[in-house]
Amino acid sequence: MPSFDVSRSRFRLSDEHLIVLGELGSGAEVPGEFAEAHKELVACGLVDAEDRLAQPLLPLVRTFLSPGVVVSLETAGRQGKLEHGMFIGEEDVVAFEAWPGNPESEYSLVEPKTLVWKLADMVALRQSRTARETALTAVDTTVATVDAGFAALERAATAPTGDEERRIVREALGAGGALAEPALSLLAELMSELRASWRMTAAWRGRHDGRDGVEGRGFAVWDCGPLGYWLRELPEEPLPADQVTPGSPFRLVRTDARTVWNRITDLLPDQSELRAAATR
Repeated sequence: MPSFDVSRSRFRLSDEHLIVLGELGSGAEVPGEFAEAHKELVACGLVDAEDRLAQPLLPLVRTFLSPGVVVSLETAGRQGKLEHGMFIGEEDVVAFEAWPGNPESEYSLVEPKTLVWKLADMVALRQSRTARETALTAVDTTVATVDAGFAALERAATAPTGDEERRIVREALGAGGALAEPALSLLAELMSELRASWRMTAAWRGRHDGRDGVEGRGFAVWDCGPLGYWLRELPEEPLPADQVTPGSPFRLVRTDARTVWNRITDLLPDQSELRAAATR
């Protein structure tokens, strides 16, 4: 059921609710398959009997319908995958954050000057002085090896101890000699300590392959808790999923919170890029 908090300009909406609001905001009729979502929006007061949107919703819907920049944040962890993001318009910025096991996300209006802080908060970016040192600062392997490690980590969910979990993961990573020491033990430990892996991309209208299209930037990070942050340099972002194969190289490089902050800042287009896109 959708709900809202006018005092903080935030709304809990599912994808279906957002589709209904988009149709109504653009003056279109709501498709029949979204009748239940439409009914729920009317019941909670976000849409009236004449299909007019509640006033507090207007900035959100306006920005969702015509964003200048779209930021996507895909996270994965032990509670599954979640999708967060941000729509950046000419006047307003709308952030949305998912919750494990809940079909609704929280949409909120963000002060434009604080949007980098908001994105950093979405990934729980923290400056830690206690991250343990590691013998290696980079790990090179293949996508297939990493996938095997994650499959083993899932099987080891009921392992009685962390040491047993790491043993199961290490055996999967080293099967067939795919990865040798000391990288083998380090990657097993990184996976066991992994709080979340995430990829953040920004896209805006521009030029692609010499034609009007979409421009964008992206990067991916592993948050390994006591072992700190690791930048996933390969496969490089943004890269379509269909271009990644089991044999694709996979590379993690140790980084820090300051570098991640700078990456988030550099992800967004500057004013010259946006002006160039607007004139095309």
